[in-house]
Amino acid sequence: MKLKVAYLSILIAGTFVGPISFAADLPASPASSVPVNHYVTQVNADRSVTYRFFAPTAKSVSVVVGGPSPDAIHPMVKDNNGVWSWHSPVMAPNLYEYFFNIDGVRSIDTGTAMPKPQRQVNSSMILVPGSILDVKSVPHGDLIAVTYHSNALKSERQMYVWTPPGYNGQGKPLPVLYFYHGFGDTGRSAIDQGRIAQMMDNLLADGKIVPMLVVVPDTETDAKGIVPEDFVPEERRKVFYPLNAKAADNELIHDIIPLIGKRFNVRKDADGRALAGLSQGGYQALVSGMNHLDSFGWLATFSGVTTTTVPDEGVSARLNDPQSINQQLRNFTVVVGDKDVVTGKDIAGLKAELEKQKINFDYHEYPGLNHEMDVWRPAYAEFVQKIFKQ
Repeated sequence: MKLKVAYLSILIAGTFVGPISFAADLPASPASSVPVNHYVTQVNADRSVTYRFFAPTAKSVSVVVGGPSPDAIHPMVKDNNGVWSWHSPVMAPNLYEYFFNIDGVRSIDTGTAMPKPQRQVNSSMILVPGSILDVKSVPHGDLIAVTYHSNALKSERQMYVWTPPGYNGQGKPLPVLYFYHGFGDTGRSAIDQGRIAQMMDNLLADGKIVPMLVVVPDTETDAKGIVPEDFVPEERRKVFYPLNAKAADNELIHDIIPLIGKRFNVRKDADGRALAGLSQGGYQALVSGMNHLDSFGWLATFSGVTTTTVPDEGVSARLNDPQSINQQLRNFTVVVGDKDVVTGKDIAGLKAELEKQKINFDYHEYPGLNHEMDVWRPAYAEFVQKIFKQ
């Protein structure tokens, strides 16, 4: 009897997925005789990377490694099995961001387990070993996901807390660093792409930092009327950033800091609290740090948006009172890549204002770098080596 049914209703992993057309809808698969490592991306023994993507019917595939720019685009070649590939030169130890362009459509690498954590995922990551970003054979801290109800936002929220190796809540209260991620990312970005846990483990093992907690809240509040996807890009700095910053500040002061104080054995004094962030998170650190100056002893903005483009009355008022900042902050760090086209003007404006007001700050400009993790990870590592030591 000839089967004439074009569609079958199937059950996959216990979930009914409805009709599927095997002839038209399911994509081609690599031959079952081909090992998986022949069609997925991999780091080679010499620290070069072979990028691969299975797309037998594609006309053109390229891989874009790092920020989108002409020198980051690498055309790939297709083999007889339908696998496109490009073999990189030897790469320096680092965590690299990349994506594929398949006939004009941007795609993550479906053959790896390292997507970049974002609100809309469009990139993958690959780790070339040999740096502070590695998981090394050292004592490891714990990474805790804390789910809580935010009274300020009237919603359920989640944040991440890194605690040092052996932490059990006993003994001397520890200082806390609160760290905000950038626009379009999630709290997992600071963990997976920022590699906070690995850096903290390795720096602590080397005796370069003091034991502390690191708290990573979600920079986006998603409160009513403050959902980033509801705003066109040109409205972000005019409307979204100010609204979100006020909401996140309210959550930090009234929900997050009190909750951390109850759940963990931490210091309650300003010198025992640091606040930092990158890009949009750098703006959040600036807003909360200046509006609640007496709550923090250490402050940093990494390539942050500033009041140069997004005004805040509280920040402006505080910058006009330089004596209070110089007396309160043990360290105020400002960093940026010298090729930053996103927040370069913001940081330049903040730097000029700080110099004009004679406010003490540490400034570091990373040569040849844009708005990217190759600025923020080193800046983070340098900042945590300064804090809580004075």
